[in-house]
Amino acid sequence: MGRVRLSVAERREELLRAAVEQISARGVAAVRIADVAAALGVSNALVLYHFSTKERLVAAAFTHAAEADLAHLRGLLARRTSALRRLRAAVRWYAPTGQAKGWRLWIEGWAAAPREPALREVTRELDRQWKTAIAEVIEEGAAAGEFSCPEPDAAALRLTALLDGLAVQLTSYAGTVSRARAQQWVDEALARELGLERAALTATRR
Repeated sequence: MGRVRLSVAERREELLRAAVEQISARGVAAVRIADVAAALGVSNALVLYHFSTKERLVAAAFTHAAEADLAHLRGLLARRTSALRRLRAAVRWYAPTGQAKGWRLWIEGWAAAPREPALREVTRELDRQWKTAIAEVIEEGAAAGEFSCPEPDAAALRLTALLDGLAVQLTSYAGTVSRARAQQWVDEALARELGLERAALTATRR
C-alpha cells in the first residue's frame, strides 16, 4: 500500500514531529536530514523542499516543541481557580519531576544555541514567554492578596533558573539528587518567593 497523500500542512507537521524525535535521540550536532527522512520513509529532497537546510529544520522543530509546551502552560494558568493553585500546578508540571516531556530535547537546544543563531532565538523566546506567563500570575495573585511578592519578574526568573538547573541534574546525571528531594526544593522555592510556608502549597489541593 502506498503512502497516504498529505496536505502541505500535514506533511510539515509530520516532518517536525520526526525531527523532534531524532534530535532527542541523536542530538542537534549529530542529527542529519537523512535521519529525519529515513524515520518517515521519505526522500531527503522532500525534507529539504519544506525546510531548505538542516539549520532551518532544527529551529522549526524546536519552535514546534515550544508551541506545544507553551499551549499546555497557558492552559494551566488560565484555569478558573486561585493564582496560587495555578502557579503550583504549572511549576509542578514544568519541573523535571513532573509530567512535562522533552527535557533531553531542551538541554540539547541550550547546548547548541551559542553556535546556532536561529535556534538561539527560538530558545530565548520560549524562555521569555515562560517567565512572562509565570510573572503575570504571580503579579495577579499578589494584587489579590493571596500572597506577597514585590518583584514578580525576578521571582519568575529565579524559579525557572532552579527548574532548568534541576532538569540538567536529573536528566544528565542520574542519581545526583532524588526526584523527591528535587520536588521538595521546588516547593520550598515557590513558597519562599510568595512569602508563604510550604504547607500552604499543600493546602491548595484541598
